[in-house]
Amino acid sequence: LEHPVCRECSTKRRPQSLADEGDKVLYFHVLILSYLDACGDPPRFETMRLQHAPKPNYSPGETIHYKCRLGFRPMAPPLPTSAVCQDDNTWSPLQEACTRKLCPNLGDPVNGQVNYVNGSTMFGSQAHYVCNEGFYMIGSRILYCEISGNNVIWDDNPPLCERVLCATPRNITNGRITNYKDEYEYNEIVTYSCNPSDGPDEYSLVGESVLVCVDSDRWSSDSPQCKVVKCEYPVVEHGKMVSGFRKKFYYKSQVAFECNQGFYLHGSNTIVCGANSTWEPKIPMCTKGTNCDVSMLCTSHRCINFSCIAFLHVKWIANIFQCKLKHVNFYLNKYKKLIK
Repeated sequence: LEHPVCRECSTKRRPQSLADEGDKVLYFHVLILSYLDACGDPPRFETMRLQHAPKPNYSPGETIHYKCRLGFRPMAPPLPTSAVCQDDNTWSPLQEACTRKLCPNLGDPVNGQVNYVNGSTMFGSQAHYVCNEGFYMIGSRILYCEISGNNVIWDDNPPLCERVLCATPRNITNGRITNYKDEYEYNEIVTYSCNPSDGPDEYSLVGESVLVCVDSDRWSSDSPQCKVVKCEYPVVEHGKMVSGFRKKFYYKSQVAFECNQGFYLHGSNTIVCGANSTWEPKIPMCTKGTNCDVSMLCTSHRCINFSCIAFLHVKWIANIFQCKLKHVNFYLNKYKKLIK
C-alpha cells in the first residue's frame, strides 16, 4: 500500500510540472512575437555612427539618433540624423548626413609645388611635394591629412626646397681642375686635364674629363685619373697593320689589321688600347688555309655554335652542314661535340 503522505506529494507535483512547461511555451511564444514585431539592426553609414550603444531589437515607434564619425562634420545645410522603426518593422529612410573635414590649405613651397592626390584637402587626402629643377627637398615628400583629437591636421610640416650645390670635387694626381672654385651650382661643370709628364711617356686621362653638378653634393661621375697608359706594339704574324700607325700606343689608340694572301683572320680586325695597358679585344691571329667561319650549325633538333678552320669544302646533306677536311679545329660553344 502506498503511504498517504507520498500519495499527496505525487498528486501535487504533477500539476506544478505542467504549469512550468506551460510558462516556458508562453515565454517563447511572446519572445518570437516580439522579434517578429521589431526592427532589425540599425543601418550603418560611412560618415555617421549611433549616439548610443545598439539594442538587440527595436519596437515600432522607437527612434535612433546618429552623430558624425571622427574626421567628419555635418553637411550644410544639415540633413536628418535620426531614423524611426516603422510599423512594418523597417527603418525610415536615412542618408549620409556628414562630410569629411578639411585640413588647412597648403601653399606651394618656395621653388616648388604641392599637388593634392584627389584634388582637395579633405580628411584622408595626400599632399605630394616636388621641387623645381636645380633644387632638392628637405623634409617629407608626402603629407597625410589625419585625425588629431576632434579635428584633422597634416601629419608633418611642409618640406623645404633648397638650391642644389656641389662641393669642389677632389683633386687628382698628375692632373688639375681648370675652373676651380669653392662651390658649384646645379648644372655647373668642372673640367679635368692632365699635367705634362716629366718622363718619356705622356699621361692619359682615364675617365670623364667633364663632370656636372647633378644633385646636392653629387657629380655626374667619379673624378678621372691621370696615369701612363701604354700598350705594346701590336704584331700579327702573317698579317699587317692597315691603320693607326704610330710609334707609341697610348690610351684609346686604335689600330686595324688584315691578313696576307692565303691567310685568314681570327678575332677582331680592330683593337683599342685599354685603361690597363692591354689591347681590347686581344690581338687577332692570321691562319693559313681556306676560310670557314660558320657561326651556327642548325639541324631540325638543335643549333650548335662552332668555328671551322682549314676546310676543303662544305656540303649540305639532309639539312645538315658537314665539313669534309684534312685538318679541322672545332670550337663548340654549346655541345662540345666533334663533327666529321
